[in-house]
Amino acid sequence: MGRRRIAFFTSPERIMVGSFLLMILVGTLLLMFPFATREGYISPIDALFTSTSAVCVTGLVVVDTGKYFTLWGQLVILLLIQMGGLGIVTFSILFYRVLGWEVPLREKMAIEEAFAYTPVKDVFRVVKAVLIYTMVIESLGAGALFLRWIHDFPPKEAAFLSLFHTISAFCNAGFSPFSDSLARFRGDMAVNLIFSALIISGGIGFVVLHELRRKGLRPRRLSLHTKVVLVTSALLILGGALLFFLTELGYLLQGMTWKEKILVSFFQSVTARTAGFSTVEIASLHPSTLFFLILLMFVGASPGSCGGGVKTTNLALLFALGFGRLRGRSDAVLFRRTLPRETVARSISILLAAMIFIVFSLIALLLLEERGFTAALGDEVFLRSLFDLVSAFGTVGLSTGVVPHLSVAGKALFIVTMFTGRLGPLTLACALARRGAEAEFHYMEEKIMVG
Repeated sequence: MGRRRIAFFTSPERIMVGSFLLMILVGTLLLMFPFATREGYISPIDALFTSTSAVCVTGLVVVDTGKYFTLWGQLVILLLIQMGGLGIVTFSILFYRVLGWEVPLREKMAIEEAFAYTPVKDVFRVVKAVLIYTMVIESLGAGALFLRWIHDFPPKEAAFLSLFHTISAFCNAGFSPFSDSLARFRGDMAVNLIFSALIISGGIGFVVLHELRRKGLRPRRLSLHTKVVLVTSALLILGGALLFFLTELGYLLQGMTWKEKILVSFFQSVTARTAGFSTVEIASLHPSTLFFLILLMFVGASPGSCGGGVKTTNLALLFALGFGRLRGRSDAVLFRRTLPRETVARSISILLAAMIFIVFSLIALLLLEERGFTAALGDEVFLRSLFDLVSAFGTVGLSTGVVPHLSVAGKALFIVTMFTGRLGPLTLACALARRGAEAEFHYMEEKIMVG
């Protein structure tokens, strides 16, 4: 019994949950120190909300990041974003290696389940690769942004803004010291492309980045996982950009140049996949645009990345299963490879759990905030509440203006939603994989009508 209790509290999924909770609590305390805010005070619930949003790389804010927090406060947020994007377990393994200590098995398993889809022999090599890719990509991004912004800001400010936005973009966090996010750069091709490259590279996963560096874009040499991630991500980005362009052509995009129309459509499709930056006012979008952006936010990024959501691979697997059923197949097939039934079952469980969580969270939010939302938001309470809630669950950070009107109870609900969205699908997948292997018997089968 003793060993079972220890295993319960030290399983990889609980290590990850505990590490994120620890980061959130430490971040909350740091943000409550007088040096972190310009007024010298922030309410505990707002500090907790901001810390959770940073650690869970979401980007939803209840106070203006640039105006409310001092330079030191913004650096605390930046540190929380970086550690939240990579995970504190990643850094703890690095410290073990520096001190020459043996890495505990539970932490090895946590890293393996977070950043790899197959068993790895040397977990430190995985951590080392993750840190190297992060440093290289963020250095290149910060350098490119600095060269662009040195013409608009003083050197020190340009350097800080470049570093802050690069880390925020690569970690898919969406935090920005600018009050209007990136709206002032909606027609700037360099800024749009740099941010898009950072967001995409941070959202496709470190396994994919490693494979692309080693094997290049050669389909025959790439693993099934990498193929699925690349194809699904490309289809979502291009399809999302086209839909945004078509739905907003007669509305928000009116009066813009063709260059701005294309850049805005492309960037919003990229950023809706868990990044959270925006070059337009989200609240002014057409309801049809808001709805398909909700779908993009729900899907989110890819496994093993800094982003959230139910992941691109789960969407691809669901379509493969449905298409296979229509053709009379009992298995899910992608790129002429049959996916294990255990993987299919876990994928469906993750999708179902995510939808159930969002439904009950939306009901709770409307019960808690209906009067305040109706007075502030008008007739679009349901759609805008759903949008911001999915944005929190998918760790996106886009908002239609719901978050500033939240009560203390509403903020607490969003805090739980952000935390669940960052860790829920991952920990559920780990738990199902572990428990599925322990099943020792099956009940008798019996059919029911399903159509």
